[in-house]
Amino acid sequence: MVRYRNRYLILEVILDPEKDFATDDSIIITQYNISKAIKDSILLNFGECGFASTLGSFQVRYVNPITKLCIIRTSKEDYQKVWAAITMVRTIGNCPVLFNLLDLNGNTRACKNTALRFEELKFEQYKLMVGFRLSDDVNLQMQNCLEKIRTWD
Repeated sequence: MVRYRNRYLILEVILDPEKDFATDDSIIITQYNISKAIKDSILLNFGECGFASTLGSFQVRYVNPITKLCIIRTSKEDYQKVWAAITMVRTIGNCPVLFNLLDLNGNTRACKNTALRFEELKFEQYKLMVGFRLSDDVNLQMQNCLEKIRTWD
C-alpha cells in the first residue's frame, strides 16, 4: 500500500492592499477563483510539465469568504512549486490580491487546529472592524465555516 504524503498551506488572502475593503468587497473569494488563479500561475511559471506534476494532488480544501482564509492541499514533492506559484499570483478576476502564508502543516489534525485558531482570531478582528453592522446572517455563515473545519477529515 502506498501512502501519499501531503502538505497543507494555510493562507490569508489580502484583497487590494491599497484600498480599505472593510465595507465593500469587489470580489467574492471562492474555491474556484483561488484554484483557477493558482493553476494559471503554475502553468505560466512552470510550464505544462510542472502543471501536470502538481495537478494530481493540488486541491483548495477550504475557503472562508468572510475572513479570507483558505487551506490548500498539495503533495510533499510539489509544495514548494505550488508555494512559489502562489507568491506570483497578483490578481483574482480583476481584483489585485496578495497571499500571506500563515502556516504549513504535514497532517490534517495539526492543520485543523491551526486553522480553527486563525479563524477565531480573524473573525474577532472582523467583528471589531465592522462593529455594530454585523448581521446574524454573517454569524451563521461563520459558524457553518467553523463547523466545516471541525468535521473535516
